[in-house]
This record gives sequence, structure tokens and C-alpha cells, in this order.
Amino acid sequence: MYSSPPTDAPLVREPLHAPVAHLVRGGIVEGVHYGSVVVLGPDGRVRFRLGDTEAAFYPRSALKPLQAVAMLRAGLPLDGELLSLAAASHSGEERHLAGTRRLLELAGLAEDDLRNVPDMPFDPVVRDAWVREGRMPSRLAQNCSGKHAAMLWTAKLNGWSLDDYLDPAHPLQREIAATVEELTGQRIARVTVDGCGAPLFAVSLHGLARAFARITSAAPGTAEARVADAMREHAEMASGSGRDVAALMRAVPGMLAKDGFEGVQAAALPDGTAVAVKIADGANRARIPVAAAALARAGVDAGLLTEFAGEPLLGGGEPVGCVRPVRALDPVPVTA
Repeated sequence: MYSSPPTDAPLVREPLHAPVAHLVRGGIVEGVHYGSVVVLGPDGRVRFRLGDTEAAFYPRSALKPLQAVAMLRAGLPLDGELLSLAAASHSGEERHLAGTRRLLELAGLAEDDLRNVPDMPFDPVVRDAWVREGRMPSRLAQNCSGKHAAMLWTAKLNGWSLDDYLDPAHPLQREIAATVEELTGQRIARVTVDGCGAPLFAVSLHGLARAFARITSAAPGTAEARVADAMREHAEMASGSGRDVAALMRAVPGMLAKDGFEGVQAAALPDGTAVAVKIADGANRARIPVAAAALARAGVDAGLLTEFAGEPLLGGGEPVGCVRPVRALDPVPVTA
């Protein structure tokens, strides 16, 4: 546990985002993505910020590692790939479905006990195959099913009710909220419902980066370290084949990374260096290039990040431009 109590909740206000990426076509800035970026050093201090890093926002699925930490603390007996799945926004591949079935089996529960929203697989190739085969949306295929199965198991282990495990007043969700506040270092500003039906807590972008730093720098054997180890060692179980967040964890040794809908990305290294990004318009095409630029700004070897520069813009089928992070995100030169 961290000795400092959480500070006041971040303010709920219209965020003061700034330009974070330019859409460049034929050498001309065709569009601008606004957002916010924060970079923390190993000492926890803010080394760089752009936009509004202190306003309340919803981290979406980037909160899943925090939720997994809370479940471990509440007695969930998981490690390895199934723990990674408990913190996943998975692609709906067969291994993800099989893993979720295994979680339910271990808990003595069934798919019908899940309360997440039925959906098709997130991965477009897998989803297209489902459509061709005439398969329907299911709770198992929805990208948060591993988290929901883990929530159910945690509730059952503690003798808590199962039908209402998504109620913010449920003991499980109160435990998760307390862990979010502890790790982010601030009170929750607002509670709403995420796309999957689980409670979603508003914190600041700074708080999200702080939480990731605390998870990756935690002592071995702690719930935080177990979550970080599981997600790093089983990156595709926490996401899916071909997903950029898994590739990022493979490319940068020791990195924990998690994305969230609406343009959210957080990442941290074992020494506590951390970054968090929010793209204001939710554009996925700007999320990874801006996050990679923030990581380079934080001191990560730029050579490890070359594949995350973003997909080229095409004109007539040929590259004519790119999504380019703003110059303020360029790495600061190191002087002797």
C-alpha cells in the first residue's frame, strides 16, 4: 500500500486539449488531432506535459490492469496467461474464448452468468469469419469477457452476490474503486458505465500514468507486479494477434502497455517511467504514433519505436503523407 492518501478528485470540466498530431498530406497539414500527453520520470515527477493532464476523463479499458490488481488483492488465484486475460481487451480469437471458458470453469460458473454486453469479436478478420459462419454476438466473444469472468470468480470466492456484480455499490466494485484511488493517487471524480457494462471511474491522465508507474515498479510478488508480469509475458492474451499494444510490449523490454477506446494509451517501464495519452477525438490512428513519441521523449530508445510511427496516408494507392506527432513531442537532445 502507498502511504500518501489520495488527493482530491480532478475537476470535471471541458478539457483544454492541445494539438498533438498533424495529418500531413503532400507536405501540407491537412488535419490536426488534439489531445493531451503526460510523461513521468522514474522519480514520479512530471517531465513533460501537453494539453490538459489534470482534468477528469475516462480511461476506458486502460483501467483494466488496475481492476486486475484489485481482484488479486481480493483473493483471485491467477497468474500467467489467464491473469493477462483478466486484464484484456481481447480480439475474440479462439484462445481468448477458450481462456474465458476456463476461467468460468475454474469458478464453477457458466457463460450465462456473465453480464457483459453480447458482441462480435473485436478482430475484423475473426469477426468476418463469424459472419460468414452465421454466428451471433455472444458475451464470450465480447472483448471484456475475461475481465467479467474474473470479476465473477472474485465475487464468488468472497461470498458476494453474483447477479449484481456490476453494481457500483457491490463489494467487488467498491474494492476496485479503492484500488483505483490508491494507485492513481486521487479520488474518483465521476462514475459511469463502460461499454461492457462495468463501472467506469473518472481520474486524470496524470493519475493514470502514476498508476501504471506504480504497477510496473512494485516489488516482486505483489499484486501489481503479478499483473505487470502476466501482461508482459502474455501480451497477445491481453490483446490479440497483430495488435499494436502487444507489439509495443514486445519491442520495448519490460514495458507494460494498455490501450483504451476513445484514443487512450498508457505505458510504463520497470523503473517507473510512464506515459499516458488521450486523443480528444478518439482517433485510433493518432494514438500509437503520439504514444511512441511520448516514450521517446521519456528516454526510450527511438530505434525500438520505429514501427510505431503510424500507417502512411495513401493517395491513389501510394503513400503521400502520414500522421506526425507535433514538434513539441520531439525528444530533447542529450548534451554532454
